[in-house]
Order: sequence, then C-alpha cells, then structure tokens
Amino acid sequence: MQFYPSIEKSEVQEIKAFQEKKLKELLAYLEKNSPFYQRLFKENNINIGDIQSLEDLQKIPTTSKNDLQEYNHDFFCIPPNKIVDYSTTSGTLGDPVTFGLSDSDLERLAYNEAISFACAGIQKGDVVQMITTIDKRFMAGLAYFLGLRKMGASVVRMGPGIPELQWDSIFRYQPKYLITVPSFLLKMIDYAEKHGLDYKNSSVYGAVCIGESIKNQDFTDNILSQKIKEKWNIKLFSTYASTEMSTAFTECEHQIGGHHHPELIITEILDDEENPVKEGESGELTITTLGVEAIPLLRFKTGDLVKAHYEPCQCGRNTLRLGPVLGRKQHMIKYKGTTLYPPAMNDILNDFNNLLCYQIIIHSNEIGLDEIIIKISTDSESENFVNEVRDHFRAKLRVSPKIEIVDFDVLSKIVYNPNSRKPITFVDLR
Repeated sequence: MQFYPSIEKSEVQEIKAFQEKKLKELLAYLEKNSPFYQRLFKENNINIGDIQSLEDLQKIPTTSKNDLQEYNHDFFCIPPNKIVDYSTTSGTLGDPVTFGLSDSDLERLAYNEAISFACAGIQKGDVVQMITTIDKRFMAGLAYFLGLRKMGASVVRMGPGIPELQWDSIFRYQPKYLITVPSFLLKMIDYAEKHGLDYKNSSVYGAVCIGESIKNQDFTDNILSQKIKEKWNIKLFSTYASTEMSTAFTECEHQIGGHHHPELIITEILDDEENPVKEGESGELTITTLGVEAIPLLRFKTGDLVKAHYEPCQCGRNTLRLGPVLGRKQHMIKYKGTTLYPPAMNDILNDFNNLLCYQIIIHSNEIGLDEIIIKISTDSESENFVNEVRDHFRAKLRVSPKIEIVDFDVLSKIVYNPNSRKPITFVDLR
C-alpha cells in the first residue's frame, strides 16, 4: 500500500541502515549545493567521508534557528527559478524564516501528509474539513491540502474561525474528519449548544488536532481533550510538525505518540550539552531532513523538548514515537524557584469552564527575574473567581502568578488576531 510504507514496519537495524544510506546522499548534496553547510564543513574540518553511521552525526555541529535567521539565503540549494512556493515559519521566536520549496519538495510534503493522515485512519473517499488557513505563507495548510488530495480524500477548505460557517459546512458536506486547533472545537460546541444544533449526531468521526497538545506525557487525555470529549464523543488525533522539518509525527489508532517516518527525517534527542539523552529522558528534538531539495537541514535544533518512545506499537510500525511537546526550550520560565513551561499553565487554565479566553505574558522584572501575568476573560459571576484560578495554580504548580481580568471584547481581539495562524495564548517579552 503506497500510504503505509514498508520501511516503517521493517526491523530496527534495517531502518537504521536505510537512514545511513540516505544520510550519505544528503551530505554529498549539501557539500555540492549548500553555501551554509559548505562553510560549516570547511570551518570545522569535516570530511563527509568520515560520517558513516547515525552515531557519527555527533561529529558535526548543530544548526540553530539563529543560523537560519542570520544566513537564511545561504541555506538555499537551488536557484530562484526552481522555487515554486514560498512559505515562512510562524515567527514564534523572532523574525519568520523564508522557506522555498521546489516541485519535488511539494511532492515530498504531500507524501508526508498522506502517510501521516493514513496513520490516523483517513482513507480515500473520506470528506475532510480543513479548519486551518491555507494562505499567509503557511506551509502546514498547504501540506494538509496536498496530502489529502494525494490520498484521494475530498477536501472542504473552510479556513479558521466562524463556528456558524463551520457547522453549515459540516451539515452540508458531511465530513468524517476535521483538521483544527483543538481549543476551537470548544467554541464550535458552545455555538452548537447555544443555537440548538444537533452536533452530537453529526457526520464527524474524528479530528486531527494541530498547534496545541491534547495529551499528557503518559498519553492520557489532558484537560483540553477531556473537555471536548465530555461534550462531543469524537476521536482526537495528535499531530506534531514544523515548517523547518516539512515532516509530521501523527498518532495511529492506538494513540501512544506520533510515528516517525524514517524515509523523511533523522531524529536525535539531545541534552543541554548536545549529547543524546538516555532512553526515557526528555531533550531537544534535533532533526536532519531527508529528500528535501531547496532547504535541507542537518542536525537542526527545533527548540522543542520531547520524549521518544521506542517499544513496538500494536499497529506494526517499528519506528520511534514522539510524546507530547513538553515545551519550547526558549519558553522555559524560572518562577520563584520553579521551572515552568506554557503547556502546563494552559492545562490549568483549560480546567475552568467560565474562562472565555486567556493570555499568558512573561516579562523580566527590574532585577532580571521572570514574572508571569495571566490575563483572563470570564463570564463567572463569582467575586472569588480570580482567587480560585490562583489557588488552582498553587495546588498544581506550586506557584501563584499575577492574574488580571480583561473585558472579553478587548482580549479576544488580541488572542484571536486575524494575522496569526493560531490563538496567541503566550507572549514572551523577556
């Protein structure tokens, strides 16, 4: 079956040998075509012939987001007339980086999403409603569309927001799956309940959830996921990807982490000293892309902290699986002796049914320590609501941040900024 690659069910040693062959092809390509990596190899006296195994990758320095921002043009391996699409990163950590894609890169992107959606159970002929932007130089939206088209699914390109239109489209076209930011499903449920729509008997079987975590580290449903399923009994599938790696890690029906596609990417999980972490420990996901023509990346540090799982999956794939992202390395907060990441705070805030929207803001105080301000909009009548939120933080994370109530009309315009691809629930001003 073309969307169930046999390499993913091969023996672990066979997968490793396959990746080592692909790695040698990549190194030769970079040495011939990449100004950035030509310079890196030269400055570090790297002979690519010495890199024979995946373990040998340790001999090559890592590449950072700063490198991409500073030397963006030097990463291009093809001339401008071979670029058929320009995408940019979302700019979460500074200026967006431009990614050009060749025709074969778009084909690779389509293949990646097709095998990822197949992993989650989407099949030829299924109707899939995309509640995500396909414009604004957003690679993911284009990837979803190309992947669904490649596998023979029918696509309803709705774009983000406007619950009324989403429901109109669901009742009109009967999609089996949605692709969406999971928190938006709560908005859709809220709209359906207020307008008497029979959403529980709709055609929707499942949703592929992007941009936000729906699982705890042990793969149980987190608060957000629980709140959706309490109201609407649909399947929720996690997927994790980034523009830089043009590859997705998507859950299968067993829902115990996003499966790795070894024909598309080499993964390393590194500690602060850039050594591989021990099995079972979390570290920074560092990736090497395979089969990318325009901007291939070698040992690129994604900034995302993850844990890999290696025990075989019942689906038959022998590839590693990535657990939910613990947080972004640059988003780590040291608050009164406690180390925090935004996803842990999101979980606590998602626990409150009376919260209409929120934004977590981090800044440095006058003595250089991290300060947290949480802006919330609520329809709660309780005068104690702020104290309840604060107490919940204290109980779960042993910290008590500053909380401000902001009018919904004001805060919602900031959180759901039309120029942003996803809700802006975290702002780092440090």
